[in-house]
Amino acid sequence: MASEAKAAPSLFLRNATGLVKGWSGFDAFAYSFMSVNLVALGMFYSLAIFGYVPDGSAILSIVITAIGMTFMSIAYAGLIAAMPRAGGDYVWQTRVLDGIPGAVVGGAFGAIALFLVGTAFGLDTTVTYVAMALGAVAGAGLGLWRGGIGFVLSATGWWFILALWAPIYAFIFNIEFVQPLAAVLGWQDGVTFFSGHDGGFAVSIFTIVVTSGLVALGMAGYARIQKWCLYVGLIALAFMFILMAISSVDSFIAAYNREGQALFGVSNAYQATIDQGNVQAVAGGDVNNFSIGAPTFALVPFMLFFLLYPQWGSTLYGEVRGAGDFRKVLTGFLGGLWATAGLAVVFILLAAKTFGWTFFNASNATYVNYAYGYVTDAPAVPIWGFPGLLASYLIDSHIVQAIIVIAFGAWWLGWTGTLFLSSTRMIFAAAFDRVLPEWAARVSDRGVPWGALALIMIPSVVLSWLYAYQAATFYPLTLDATLVIAVTFLGSSIAATILPYWKPDIYNGSPAARYKILGLPLISVAGLLSTLFLGWVLWAWLFDANNLYGIGVKNADSIKFLGVLYGAAAVLYVVARLWRRAQGVDLDAIHAEIPAE
Repeated sequence: MASEAKAAPSLFLRNATGLVKGWSGFDAFAYSFMSVNLVALGMFYSLAIFGYVPDGSAILSIVITAIGMTFMSIAYAGLIAAMPRAGGDYVWQTRVLDGIPGAVVGGAFGAIALFLVGTAFGLDTTVTYVAMALGAVAGAGLGLWRGGIGFVLSATGWWFILALWAPIYAFIFNIEFVQPLAAVLGWQDGVTFFSGHDGGFAVSIFTIVVTSGLVALGMAGYARIQKWCLYVGLIALAFMFILMAISSVDSFIAAYNREGQALFGVSNAYQATIDQGNVQAVAGGDVNNFSIGAPTFALVPFMLFFLLYPQWGSTLYGEVRGAGDFRKVLTGFLGGLWATAGLAVVFILLAAKTFGWTFFNASNATYVNYAYGYVTDAPAVPIWGFPGLLASYLIDSHIVQAIIVIAFGAWWLGWTGTLFLSSTRMIFAAAFDRVLPEWAARVSDRGVPWGALALIMIPSVVLSWLYAYQAATFYPLTLDATLVIAVTFLGSSIAATILPYWKPDIYNGSPAARYKILGLPLISVAGLLSTLFLGWVLWAWLFDANNLYGIGVKNADSIKFLGVLYGAAAVLYVVARLWRRAQGVDLDAIHAEIPAE
């Protein structure tokens, strides 16, 4: 640590980050639990697509995914114990993926990226192979520079793509809170407005403002809001579970038909939804199916839409008290992951019992098909069947229904700060390393990096406009939002695998060094298994022959979009390196050191 202290004034922007350790271990757990959000993320989209793979096991797909994410959680806990710094993935990848490992990762990434781009543009085989070779050389060169491949992966995953998540957060808020509340209050003009382009954009701007306000509270202020949202959200979920447990499918059919007629003027809405699902082939399946086979594994990449994020707070651990305690960090990650997975299984069983599995799948998938432009027929009921809303129908009172919907809004409010809070720390860390302008690393007295917040907030407004007004072409691109983040996590999984061997001076002094399995470093074993798991998932997303996931080689626009994102990050790093070299700043020397706290 003495060498770090001497190096900091001449290398880093200042002696210390200026960030405040404003979170306890419980705050970090709550953040993890809210990040793998059962309601906001799980119910839409992951738990809404079982009808696409009716022969798969819904329950086993969740369990398998949670097991895969357990390996990643262990790897991330080890990285945090070794380098508990603000910036997370950015810090680890820029400090570990250099030299030969950086060249290998960069070369492989460049070759695959150019293959996908060549395929997307329809280039012939020879030209595509030449492009792959050029991509491999360029990627390897970038990886040989200290910090090069790490910046590209983390900037794309934590900065560029997170701006794209702003309209996704808003879309979820719209269909889980705004439209259901307008419907049960009888405000039909509101349902119509918020189902349209102007309403969608208005909700996006609201989301950006609220999220920015939560970040502006600082870590401690946000933690207080999140804690209350956690309690209210769990009470709402428990009430829904009890309501579903004591009700029968016949009572739900009667309630749904009653509200379908009263709120939307749809007769026999329950059967109409099933009929539409049958036409679109998304109404089948058996919740009691526990077969392990190709259909079940085909569901796993879908489940990562919500189970991918137990370590979402990893960029914040420079501001968490006790972040160097490997077991404490791991307990928070695994608690958030497995508590959510368990609640998801309970929810699925109750949904099948009370809503009916055929109806549940039809209600979800017919809405997803229409929202993402897969079909032109609107759902039988014009808004999505948000499970909290469906359960509220069992009580014949629109006032009580509204209260239930409002209470479920706590899940979104406690989650929405995750949109910018984690990403600002990656931007801050890159600015602290002098890769980005110095003003992006300035912090207020509360530890709020206002410059970093502006760099994520402003692009979010632009992308929200595209999401609202160019929906037909832009909606499919949002499916890349999860893939790009998974690529970033893959980079850190590789870093965790090689850390004990490539950077033993960093690893041996960390608490994680005490933990081994069969004589091997636990972080390496977990990192390798996480790498294999994510590698398989990425292969499925990109090369799935049936195009189940809507991205990859079957979606040329998706691949071109990815090419633009990663290409922009690479260009930004090269420009920053040349710019800093002209100023006499050595980025190689900076990325050879652990940043100051």
